Amino acid sequence: MKRNLIQMLFCFLIFAAVYTEGYAQSVTEEKTSPATEQNKDTSVDSNIANLSKTARLQLGGYGEAVASRNFYSSNPFRYMYPDSYKNDPSHGRFDLPHVVFFIGYEFGNGWRMNAEIEFEHGGTESAVEVEPEEGGEYEQEVERGGEVALEQFWIEKTFNRTLNLRMGHIIVPVGLTNGNHLPTQFFTVYRPEGENTILPCTWHETGISLWGYLGKNWRYEAMLLPGLDSELFGNQKWIGGASASPYEFKIANTYAGAFRIDNYSVKGLRLGISGYYGHSFRNSLMPSYADKYKDVKGAVSIASFDFEYDAHNLIARGYFDYGHLSDAKTISIYNRGLPNASPSPSTYVASDALCYGTEVGYDILSQFKWAEKDNRKLYLFARYEYYDSMFKVPDGIQAEEWCERQIITGGINYFPTNEIVLKAQYSAGIMKNPFKDENSLAVGIAYSGFFTK
Repeated sequence: MKRNLIQMLFCFLIFAAVYTEGYAQSVTEEKTSPATEQNKDTSVDSNIANLSKTARLQLGGYGEAVASRNFYSSNPFRYMYPDSYKNDPSHGRFDLPHVVFFIGYEFGNGWRMNAEIEFEHGGTESAVEVEPEEGGEYEQEVERGGEVALEQFWIEKTFNRTLNLRMGHIIVPVGLTNGNHLPTQFFTVYRPEGENTILPCTWHETGISLWGYLGKNWRYEAMLLPGLDSELFGNQKWIGGASASPYEFKIANTYAGAFRIDNYSVKGLRLGISGYYGHSFRNSLMPSYADKYKDVKGAVSIASFDFEYDAHNLIARGYFDYGHLSDAKTISIYNRGLPNASPSPSTYVASDALCYGTEVGYDILSQFKWAEKDNRKLYLFARYEYYDSMFKVPDGIQAEEWCERQIITGGINYFPTNEIVLKAQYSAGIMKNPFKDENSLAVGIAYSGFFTK
């Protein structure tokens, strides 16, 4: 089946290239398509696709600097023994969540390239962490092989407005945040917590993607990518940590597919659905082929709906994600039995995970002509979010109550220019008894834009 799928995809790509080569258009045409004129496609991939509007070479990036005060214990045992740490003092942190530099180049005849280098938390993706799900053990964690993170590297061929072929390391178009993860594309100081927990975020994989516009108001994308590694699933993040590879290569014993469809029929409104399906068991460095596991697939299914409305000085965004993992009980027991040296969290994993949220912000400076003239904006926003990485568990598996929480956030976003934003917020993290609520105060400054014009 895998071989047939690859052969069919290969034949389709050859046919598409031969059939449409004569109709290749410049990348600038995609920028001025009716869909993007009437409604802003704010996804990262679409922004990058427009690099060549004014120059063949473009340099840019985005970054965030954050300070936060957390009004709860920092002790990793607080979930195991909540009564012992409920009166602990608050703690503060300074952080550089993401600093990214990218380069884009337009070769001509519909060919372009983009690459992004990301520094997370100001480091090289190697750190000592204290893991709450492992009883407070110190752990040297390497999230991905190599010293820096290559978030994107792809080469793309534009045949026409309907068909674009992208090959390389690509953002997986599932959920709201993966396609809209620039700090100017969400109100909160940190990325939205729900999708940033139970899904890989930002989710990027090496694969092949086809995307384009259908008619005036539809955009599609379909992607073939390697499957996830079930050994990296866990209770706290569900599949959230499974896209990264601790090795110098990405294992691809199994394959997966992802898709996204967006509609722009209503001016200022984008509606999107996306999904993912792939097998995860045996997609590891030393998989087990014992007879008792012959029928275990570890099929991961994700369905997502999201929207964004940006008009009349109002921005509203929202999403709903639901994920299911087959054979969750077998995978949980298998992971718990892995050696201590394994990169696996070695915790139980849920069969189902859920998250949803919405945020609304209004630009109060829109009422003042002097601010509109300088293109300044000041959004007052509110956000609600719910997520549970152990929403449903198989019989015999204990669900961790601390994995479920609600978050209510209020704050401001001030844009002195379109590329820079100053943020401040207060968040109430509502936990179930007997766990203490995890409230916090955070401020930050961020940028997103091009360095060349």
